[in-house]
Amino acid sequence: MVHKKEGWKEELYGDEVREKIEEFAERGWESIPDDEREKWFSRFKFWGVFHHRSGQESYFMMRLTNCGGLLEPGQLRAIGEVADEYASGPVDNPEFGDAWIDFTTRQSVQLHWLKLEDIPAIWEKLESVGVSSRSAGGDTMRNISGCPVAGKADEYVESRGLLDDIQEGIRGDDDLANMPRKFNISVSGCRQGCAQDSINDVGLEPAHRLIDGEDVRGFNVRVGGGLGGREPRRARSLDLFVTPDQAYETVRTFVEYYHREGNRQNRSKNRARFFVDETGVEEIREAMVERLSFDPEHAGTDFRREYTYNAGRSSEYGAHDHVGVYDQADGTNYVGLSIPVGRLAAGKVLELADLADEYGSGEVRLTRRQNPLIMDVPDDRLDALLDEPFLETYSPDSNPFVQGAMACTGTEFCSLALTETKARMARMLPWLRDNVELPDDVDRIKIHYSGCTADCGQAMTADIGLQGMRAQKNDEMVEALDVGVGGGVGEEPSFIEWARQRVPADEVPGLIRNLVGAYAALREEGQTFREWVDATGQGAIVELAEPEEVEGYEDPCLYDGKQSWYPFDDGESPAPTSAEGAPLEADD
Repeated sequence: MVHKKEGWKEELYGDEVREKIEEFAERGWESIPDDEREKWFSRFKFWGVFHHRSGQESYFMMRLTNCGGLLEPGQLRAIGEVADEYASGPVDNPEFGDAWIDFTTRQSVQLHWLKLEDIPAIWEKLESVGVSSRSAGGDTMRNISGCPVAGKADEYVESRGLLDDIQEGIRGDDDLANMPRKFNISVSGCRQGCAQDSINDVGLEPAHRLIDGEDVRGFNVRVGGGLGGREPRRARSLDLFVTPDQAYETVRTFVEYYHREGNRQNRSKNRARFFVDETGVEEIREAMVERLSFDPEHAGTDFRREYTYNAGRSSEYGAHDHVGVYDQADGTNYVGLSIPVGRLAAGKVLELADLADEYGSGEVRLTRRQNPLIMDVPDDRLDALLDEPFLETYSPDSNPFVQGAMACTGTEFCSLALTETKARMARMLPWLRDNVELPDDVDRIKIHYSGCTADCGQAMTADIGLQGMRAQKNDEMVEALDVGVGGGVGEEPSFIEWARQRVPADEVPGLIRNLVGAYAALREEGQTFREWVDATGQGAIVELAEPEEVEGYEDPCLYDGKQSWYPFDDGESPAPTSAEGAPLEADD
């Protein structure tokens, strides 16, 4: 039996959804029939419009798309202006205040507290500078990941043109809009592995192969990677090597294959990673070869041994995440800034856009670790940029905990999450900075926090991964975290192993202090955290990861296990509200 969502999509999906959103926006929130809201909200996601969770009726999130993290001059400024004008909620966040943006783990941006009635004006503002929300959610190809400095820094295989071709020709094809489930594509031409091919549904990794006596550069193809549901998979090799000219056709062929053959009945088992499990890489390879217009070569030699991006290796081997100051191929520089948990106030977004205009070309790139890069900074302007007050707070050389931190949306807005994430992590990071001493050669401890097992915060790939749960403490329901260690996506991608489960949230900073303190005391010289975890063994790690309440850390919403309408407000929800923000009567 076809799942109900497939029926909804069969009736109306893809680009046609936009017209309905605009109709509802013109007539107002109340024009969406109560008994049809689930269906319409599911469809809205294709255009990046997500309804907030229960208690926040009439408020929406908008996710944007910008292939490979590229924001052209003027685009970040427009996003900041939209946030300043439209992204104000009925209450402030205790750590971030009001009106801000979130940088995402797929190199894009999310805006919250939007009113449905404002969506058309927001689109007009963003699209006037070339920013779109099309295909940013739902059962679609999501924002395409790539090296954020593709076309700017040294690449083994040039990839920026290929990224743009996939964006326009595959993601832009409305015939492929209705996928069985969301679908992630990555392309990386550099040797750092920063597009994280191992956790994508189809990923191209740089490689080379001897063909007719010539050393040819191109890509190896991997499929079926992904996180979530505590059933993560590493993308598996299809034993295919393709040249840059063959890469577009190869990606499209796998997309079309999954689009046609993917499971549309069981939504808990129809992501591409399960499709690869069930079909097998050999059968998929055969099907691909039959459909391609060329005879592909077997896989070539890849550069996975050189991967450094979240790879658990020492930074002496290369960049972990593009935060810092680095050379561009044209002789200028890019400066990667560390934005704690990826959240930036609208005023600061505009300040960042000013800096990009003043010191660079105005272009900004976004990484998969929720951080922005200021591009094209000449040598003679670099010191002045580094002296700017903005960079004192959002530093290219911040402390190891801030540089390693990521967090998903959490219960602040997400209906799936079990715990709040961003404010908790933002409060935890300075406490760890002030209370945990690290060896001088350790410049990153990667702590990733997901509010639930969907793992949008990529906890499964962290040095220390946190996933939201609930637990009893002193006879009360509290927010709690499962804590795992040892993840990474380098030469041998690995996922965390659980060290402690259902730890009350206020005891997690102490657990991390005890664990990281043991690492600092017991490690061999030069040993990274992941290497130490592997060498120490799970049994010892469990003993060292002792939960503990600590002085100086006050959890922002420990007792929100009851799931209030907003984690930081004990009052009654004002939602739904009118276009002007005035509460509506429940029976209207």
